[in-house]
Amino acid sequence: MNSKLTKSVLAASLGSALALWSAAPAMAQEPKRGGVLNFVVGSKIPSYDGHAETTFGMIHPIRPFYSLLFRINPDNPQSPTDFVCDLCYGEVPLAGDPGSDGLRYTFNIRKNVSFHDGTPLTAHDIVATFQKIIFPPEGVRSSRVAFFKMVDSVTAPDDYTVVFKLKYPSGAFIGAAGMPFNFVYAKKDIERQDPADKDPLYGYKWHQKNVNGTGAFSFVQHQPGAFVEGKRHQGYHHHGKPYLDGFKSISAPKMANRVQAIRGNRAAIEFRGFPPKQRDSLVEALGEGITVQTSDWNCGLLYTLNHGWGPFKDVRVRRALNLAVDRWAAEKSLSQIAIVKTAAGIVFPSHPLAASKEELQKLEGFWADIEASRAAAKKLLAEAGHAKLKFTLTNRASDQPYRYIGTWLIGEWKKIGVKVKQHVVPTPQWFKAMRSHEFEGVTDANCQSIVNPLIDVSKYLGSAPNNRGNYEDQALEDLFVKMNKSNDLDEQRAIMREFERIVIQDGAHEGLTLWWNKINPHRSYVKGWKIAPSHYLNQHLDQVWLDL
Repeated sequence: MNSKLTKSVLAASLGSALALWSAAPAMAQEPKRGGVLNFVVGSKIPSYDGHAETTFGMIHPIRPFYSLLFRINPDNPQSPTDFVCDLCYGEVPLAGDPGSDGLRYTFNIRKNVSFHDGTPLTAHDIVATFQKIIFPPEGVRSSRVAFFKMVDSVTAPDDYTVVFKLKYPSGAFIGAAGMPFNFVYAKKDIERQDPADKDPLYGYKWHQKNVNGTGAFSFVQHQPGAFVEGKRHQGYHHHGKPYLDGFKSISAPKMANRVQAIRGNRAAIEFRGFPPKQRDSLVEALGEGITVQTSDWNCGLLYTLNHGWGPFKDVRVRRALNLAVDRWAAEKSLSQIAIVKTAAGIVFPSHPLAASKEELQKLEGFWADIEASRAAAKKLLAEAGHAKLKFTLTNRASDQPYRYIGTWLIGEWKKIGVKVKQHVVPTPQWFKAMRSHEFEGVTDANCQSIVNPLIDVSKYLGSAPNNRGNYEDQALEDLFVKMNKSNDLDEQRAIMREFERIVIQDGAHEGLTLWWNKINPHRSYVKGWKIAPSHYLNQHLDQVWLDL
């Protein structure tokens, strides 16, 4: 039964994802070896710990040092179902072991793989890694623990075999297990628990401050605020790779500096994406020296209201702010200046589980008549006793799209008489404020890697570590489990609509804005990298080479 479920859901995902991609030119040349790839990153690094972090600011400079159990095929990164082994070997068991009814997944682990410090890798390192992710000890942050509600156990029957046992069949398991944040750590490093070196938001700090992986590149140095440097790992387990001698990840929070770095050839690429104006300026300046890849982006920009703060304890106030925002007009205006594009619900817009425009327009915040919507908003504020509401919106100091979205939201709320002050902070402080609920309102994002809606919407569960709303809603918890246990796409879709209505309208737990649009201009001498529907995927860099 689970085999049928998995294949049907994954096939539906595959068809929609492939329809969205503007394909990059195929790599026709034989890869060349050598050279250092310089790239720019528009965000600071909160820590090195992939299991705790959720930002591209960590993934882009740190992912090349680590391996995964398995990963999306780097030659076909638009597909949410084309997985290839990384530390395992053979085929990735998409539907589970034969005869297990989707309740058991077995992975054979490569031999003769070593961590960069020389420690041999075994199945026990992979088990320790996933136990930390799925069953984190008290006080240890695991940002994607909610993705693994279906997992019962992870074991190693011998030194080179890993077995996952599930509580129930789920088409979402493989996508969750293949996420790029699931860095495989050495068991001995995970066990480095010094009680004197503990952070209240993360737990034990070793992986926040240290790097020891099995990836294509080994760590050389990190100059905070300047760059991260890596060099080729000579013992890398994918034969003949990497092609590069090394890489340098250059910190450049201001977009103008990132664009100028590529224009001046101080950097070759920015993996997150530029807005249309900056793309056009690079193409105009460099002509054939620039290649542009584009893709829809599995990233929805949100605003989150702290349910534990004063006026926002009242659902009427949260509903009013949602009703004030004109998403349909923003599709036309913001998409011209920012890396956003589509007004949609909580599911990646073109996925079979996503709401249609007709379905969305039945929900508050998506009505076709914005004047009626704003009139309803003012009425709700008056009923709640907050007709003159004032609050502070904490925003990330990242040009795209956060500042644009924050400024736009403040203008929308002003139209119903709400006054909002914008407080812009660097990325580490932004994360700290969200994780400790030290905010009134905050910009947020549900940016996922593999398009896997059954898991992606776990962001909206009050129990999820990456949920910032400071609320509990058991109805959402129950619906989430129910749709992940379903073996019927139509039933999943119906449950998703109920889940979505609670998130957006009945509970007004999260405020949606627009989904993002990924545009990657890069120097044409960068070869082998293919755009994915996420700025988290395809960042191991072992397939990248330079045609200099």
